[in-house]
Amino acid sequence: MSRELIDQQEIETALTTLNQQSAGEWTFRDNRLHRKFAFGNFIQAMGFMMSAALAAEKMDHHPEWSNVYKTVEVALTTHSSGGVTQLDVSLARQMESLAQPHNA
Repeated sequence: MSRELIDQQEIETALTTLNQQSAGEWTFRDNRLHRKFAFGNFIQAMGFMMSAALAAEKMDHHPEWSNVYKTVEVALTTHSSGGVTQLDVSLARQMESLAQPHNA
């Protein structure tokens, strides 16, 4: 996966695709892709975080994130590149997929 910066048009295209998959919750601000995931309870939120952590580790790409009870807030950027890359988009897609079973 490329660690080269993607341009604004590529970011907008990625957001459109991600938001079709997630009901429109991904945004771009502060040079990061942002998403707030809401789960049914704390255990579901932590299950998602563990699954996402394993996926991120395999990619050697780690999110900025926080958890409060059943909410997980995520910000994705490639620090070494200074902005959003395809690596961030790929991790966002994986997070969308991983969130589904935890929201069931």
